Amino acid sequence: MFALKSLLVALGGAAAVLAAPASELDRRTEVITTSTSGTYNGYYFQNYVESGSGSTLTLGTASYSLSWSTAAEDVVAGVGWSTGSARTITYTGSLSASGDSLVALYGWFTNPLVEYYIIDDYGTYNPGSAGTHLGTVTSDGGVYDIYETTRTNAPSIQGTATFHQYLSIRQSKRVGGTITTATHFNAWKALGLTLGTYNYQIMATEGYESAGSSQITITGST
Repeated sequence: MFALKSLLVALGGAAAVLAAPASELDRRTEVITTSTSGTYNGYYFQNYVESGSGSTLTLGTASYSLSWSTAAEDVVAGVGWSTGSARTITYTGSLSASGDSLVALYGWFTNPLVEYYIIDDYGTYNPGSAGTHLGTVTSDGGVYDIYETTRTNAPSIQGTATFHQYLSIRQSKRVGGTITTATHFNAWKALGLTLGTYNYQIMATEGYESAGSSQITITGST
């Protein structure tokens, strides 16, 4: 998880290390209050709660609602796919939070190990401020700033590791619209960033030392 104050703890990494292994939940189970990941109604989901309390995730088909309090310390949740790709994703949603938070298309590459974010909205802290600004890319009606940073001996989907983070952060914030991931991936490669093999990919909400709620629905993907 990326600790929002200083490119914090790696999002999916902390979930992979601290959460239970991915498992298929009973399809009648919709409300999640613990750190776990799995599949629900054909979509992969991930839920990470740093403190083990203070968060409620309600799953629907290709959708979720999340509420959290400061008791959770850091909470991250999302739905998507167990294997990423250069998808074009359309989604709707809302975000209301008292402090640090974000909504992003989030995922991992392996070989090399890379954690990535395409951030459409964030709260009181700009997640790219601790990284290196590499340039911009125009996509889906907005301009995104591109940042890169390195996490050293940090939690990841492969355990404690050193890896890069790639971030595209939208200058004009929004929650809802289209994310053409190939545009970002191609821009990253053009800047000399190396992409590897796709791992999971989700539309995620993160709240760090804050309280709030979000609702996200994936309305289409190609």
